[in-house]
Amino acid sequence: MKQRKIPLRKCVACQEMMPKKELIRIVRTPDEAVMIDLTGKKSGRGAYLCGKVSCFKLAQKNKALDRALKQQVKPEIYEQLAQDFIKVEDEFLAAKERAADDE
Repeated sequence: MKQRKIPLRKCVACQEMMPKKELIRIVRTPDEAVMIDLTGKKSGRGAYLCGKVSCFKLAQKNKALDRALKQQVKPEIYEQLAQDFIKVEDEFLAAKERAADDE
């Protein structure tokens, strides 16, 4: 059977190429809202981050999300994303482990 191609994406903070399913997508929707997209299917411009809080903080420090989303991300949105990121991190890591178990 032919091997399936795994889509790769780059973390905007650490610049590491990883499989798309191992990264968390941050999306800027058409109505200018910035949010976390765990499904990876919301419409809008996306940026990818590793599932680590350190990568999120690095992206905030060097304004990597601003450049990737082509819009200035306001400090209050960063605060909201930080809270969401911490909540989502456990869920994301559990899903990653389930996927590894299935293989």
